[in-house]
Amino acid sequence: MIATQTLHIEVKKTKQSRLPSVDWKKLGFGNILSDHMFVSDFADGQWKNPRIIPYGNFEISPANSALHYGQSIFEGMKAYRYSNGDIYLFRPLENYKRFNVSAERMAMANVPEELFMEGLTQLIRLDSNWVPKEEGHTLYIRPLLFATESHIGVKVSDSYSLMIMTSPVGMYYSQPIKVLVETKYTRAVPGGVGFTKTAGNYGRSHFPTRLALQKGYNQLIWTDGYEHKYLEESGTMNLMCVINDTLITPELHDTILAGITRDSVIHVAKDMGIKVEERKITVDELVDGHKKGTLQEIFGVGTAATIAPICLFGYKGKDYELPPINENNFGGRIKKELDKIRTGKVADKHGWMFKV
Repeated sequence: MIATQTLHIEVKKTKQSRLPSVDWKKLGFGNILSDHMFVSDFADGQWKNPRIIPYGNFEISPANSALHYGQSIFEGMKAYRYSNGDIYLFRPLENYKRFNVSAERMAMANVPEELFMEGLTQLIRLDSNWVPKEEGHTLYIRPLLFATESHIGVKVSDSYSLMIMTSPVGMYYSQPIKVLVETKYTRAVPGGVGFTKTAGNYGRSHFPTRLALQKGYNQLIWTDGYEHKYLEESGTMNLMCVINDTLITPELHDTILAGITRDSVIHVAKDMGIKVEERKITVDELVDGHKKGTLQEIFGVGTAATIAPICLFGYKGKDYELPPINENNFGGRIKKELDKIRTGKVADKHGWMFKV
């Protein structure tokens, strides 16, 4: 059991806010960081020194074990501003739980719920003016946990830093995307860390993604690591397909991240009367559905993009264009309903919204 001190968060405010320099019409995604960040340190079996400080660089040892051996995990979540000015987080406890799932798999220190939630909420309150007012814009939140021990022998670190930083963001994808079905490189294998949000999962994806970009695609559809036969994820998102008016998504196992947006989309789809199946999907099923005209949509779902419609997929040297995308598609209707929940325009019957 990890010991935790009585929580008191020291706050050191920035001397000069960067808010006046922000062009709210050109946010992009992840380009602008808010004024402050939350930090806490783990050493000697305890979480210590929780604090909110001005966002900025920090020093680490060249022998930092995270740099050498990859003990580094993160989360992605968002804060939304309601029309009355109140700020809400979307399902933050689910992000907290998944954060510790990743930490456990990477043999890292677990983070107490009080430390995570208090640090998060106090940070958002202090930087509340960074939560965009413009429709479609949100505050992206990035919790990060990494090893801090200075030791170049291969061992589990005895010390860690927890950080939470935020960034006002616009749309992740401004247009429907083109994806390539990857049949050579592998994102995850059974028994590995595919179900975690650890840095290495993303690092290993860069090279095959770059190859796809060079061919004119925006992202990949990852397939299983043994046969490259079954669909898994789409880039950094969970994957959804609509075939014969049924929403189908790969079933969860240890090579697929348990996406919070994925789970939310499934709930909303069922609320809307849409038939949902969580099961294995083969690439051949997509191709066959395209040939028969029963494949209606493919889209990715995740915190950053919410729902990213896919207009084309490439497989074995051939491109397959999908039907025209509009707001009345399954993905568009589900996204609209999710947006209403997140901005307080409809009742939050699932209890997903957390007031800051």
